[in-house]
Amino acid sequence: MDLQAAGLRSEILKKLKSNQKILAVSKLQPIEKIKELHAEGQIDFGENYMQEALEKIETLKDLKINWHLIGPLQKNKVKFLKTNFAYVHSVDSIELAELISKKAVEINHKQKVFLQINISGEQTKAGFDENAFVKNWDLVKALPGLEIVGLMTMPPLENEPEKNRIYFKKLTVLGETLGLHEFSMGTSHDYLVALEEGATWIRLGTILFGQRSKLDK
Repeated sequence: MDLQAAGLRSEILKKLKSNQKILAVSKLQPIEKIKELHAEGQIDFGENYMQEALEKIETLKDLKINWHLIGPLQKNKVKFLKTNFAYVHSVDSIELAELISKKAVEINHKQKVFLQINISGEQTKAGFDENAFVKNWDLVKALPGLEIVGLMTMPPLENEPEKNRIYFKKLTVLGETLGLHEFSMGTSHDYLVALEEGATWIRLGTILFGQRSKLDK
């Protein structure tokens, strides 16, 4: 494991409150780096791509790892969720929520999910529109097979971290209004601001794994 990355992880852990956790974004990272980070005590890993995630889950099945699906989930890939993921962070529409619910019920499973809110209103971003989401909240929360644990958002990546504070704050206010207290928000770019505004899961990649070498696959 990259020594600088290991030191950063240790420093970040010191900043966390008891309800705040690190989610290691392991997409495109080699198995050996995941093993090294796991040996340091990291058990929550986030993957973006279904095929890559399933391959890693199988390869590392003997390790105690909680896998999170954090990338966009296409409807034709929902059938692969099964019980593979502790959490799905990117439920961005009623139609997707209904399909996940249906598949979970079929196997007598309760899938923990975060609902993705397009809190910044960017046309290029996926997620529920805030106002439409509030109107449809009763419908979504009534779906069987789902355990809605909280909300997720991705503010403008190009923003300076401080400029994203307003979006993180809006998400926590919205969630708490609905009785939700888990918030997946903040990346290596702006996690400090996200933590200050109530993030309970921060999604960190390079800052944990170090830069990928040309030999990494």
